[in-house]
Amino acid sequence: MTAKSSIIVRLARFGRRHQPLYNIVVARRQAARDALPIEVLGTYDPKPVPLSPQEKQQNVKPYKNIELDFDRSKYWLGVGADVSDRVTFLFKRAGLLPEQWPSPQKLSQHTKKSTTRPLEVVEEEAQTLLRPRD
Repeated sequence: MTAKSSIIVRLARFGRRHQPLYNIVVARRQAARDALPIEVLGTYDPKPVPLSPQEKQQNVKPYKNIELDFDRSKYWLGVGADVSDRVTFLFKRAGLLPEQWPSPQKLSQHTKKSTTRPLEVVEEEAQTLLRPRD
């Protein structure tokens, strides 16, 4: 089991009632959700951007607005900061984390696939290491 870092990248909620807006922040693990963070990496608006009538006719998929500082995000991942579940999803979509993040041991529904060959048992003849007495 790996030790948890004292630093975590997570979301901090801002905005009005029924209109959430989140800052992607680096904070101490024990700090409150909306406490002053160490650094703000970007913003995330979970409400999709409204489409124009022309875009609706073209079957354009609505998107959510995400602004992110890639260099600082890579820095905090490099120094070992933990990432919350939702930020992990956002980082995967942005290409900062691989799709197999976290490692397969941490996934709850991962089926183990053998990646190595089974051990082969080789029997050797017994050797006498002591010299017989005369």
